[in-house]
Order: sequence, then structure tokens, then C-alpha cells
Amino acid sequence: MIAPEQKARLTYDNILRLSDDPDVSNVIRFLREREIVHFQRFGEAIALAKERLDQKNVYFTNPAFDK
Repeated sequence: MIAPEQKARLTYDNILRLSDDPDVSNVIRFLREREIVHFQRFGEAIALAKERLDQKNVYFTNPAFDK
């Protein structure tokens, strides 16, 4: 899931190198920044999921939940 955001960011970098129109460049910069944030959030979500998977499963080990 992280690879598409990185590829999009590289594409936006390439477009910025070619663009001489300030309006186009501003939009591309905005989209590039959004992809960077997506990349960071996906990384945080993966870390959180790994952390939660390593925790003890309360529902599996607690017989009070079976009543």
C-alpha cells in the first residue's frame, strides 16, 4: 500500500521539474504533499496494527466474555 504513494510522489516531482506554469505547479505541490501525508499515515497505521497484533488477546483468554 505504501508503494503507490511513493510512486505518485515521484511522478509529481517529475511533473514539477517540467512545469513552468505557476498554477499547475501549485496544484501538483498540493497533491505531492497529500501523498507524503498518506505515506506517513499508512506507516503509522501499519505500526499500530503490528503493535495491536502483538498484544494479548483479552477476548480469547477472558472466560467472563463467554457468559
